[in-house]
Amino acid sequence: MRRSISIIIPAYNEEKRLPATLTALKAYLAATSWEFTEIVVVDDGSRDATADVARAAGVRLLQNPGNRGKGYSVRHGMLKAQGDWLLFSDADLSTPIEELDKLWAAMERERAQAAIGSRDLDRSLIGVRQPLFREFGGRFFNLVMRLITGLPFHDTQCGFKLFEGAAAREIFRRQRVERFGFDVEALYISQHLGYRTLEVPVRWNDVAGTKVKMLGALAAFLDPVKVRWNGLTGKYK
Repeated sequence: MRRSISIIIPAYNEEKRLPATLTALKAYLAATSWEFTEIVVVDDGSRDATADVARAAGVRLLQNPGNRGKGYSVRHGMLKAQGDWLLFSDADLSTPIEELDKLWAAMERERAQAAIGSRDLDRSLIGVRQPLFREFGGRFFNLVMRLITGLPFHDTQCGFKLFEGAAAREIFRRQRVERFGFDVEALYISQHLGYRTLEVPVRWNDVAGTKVKMLGALAAFLDPVKVRWNGLTGKYK
C-alpha cells in the first residue's frame, strides 16, 4: 500500500546540477498517488550554494557537520526522513526518477524490504556509458566485494536504492562506513538482519562531474574487509 515516501539526495557542491534534479523530482511526485511526499537534500559541507538552492526550491534541507562523506549523508537523511518508504538517489539523477516505479513494483510483488537499482543485470538499459577504466574498476570492485562479504549482488554501487522505512532505520542506525563503501555495508546489514533485498535492472546514464576520486575509490577496496570484520565481531547486532 502506498502511503508516504521520502527521497533523500546526498549533495556535495551540487549547485549546478541540483536545480534540474529538484524540478524533475517535484514533477514526478506531483503525478503520483502517494499520500505524503518529501524531498530531503543532505548538504555534505558544500563550499558552493548547494544549501541555498535547496532552500529556494522549498525542499527539506539537512546539513552535515562539515564534509563527512556520502555514507554519512545517506545515513543522516535516512534516519531523519519521515516517509514509510525511503529512496536515496544521486544528485545527478543518473538513474531517472521514473525508475522508482520498477523498484516499488518489485518490492510489492515479492514482499521485500529493499530494492536496489542495478546497471549490471541488463546493460542494454545503459544510455551513456562510463569511461572504460571506471566501468572495469567497478566490476573488479564488485567481484572483490562478493568474495569477501558473500553478498550476491552484481552492482552494489548504483546510487538508487529503495527501503521500507522501518527496515531502513534498523539498517542505517547500525551503519559505520561514511564514504564510498557504505552501500556494501548497508546491504550486508540488511542481509544480516534477515531483510529481503531485490536487485532490479534500471536505466542509467553516466553524468560528467563524479565526486569519486581515484584515491577514494582505491581506499574503498578496504571497506568490504571492514564490513566483513564488523559482521564477524558482532558490531551489527
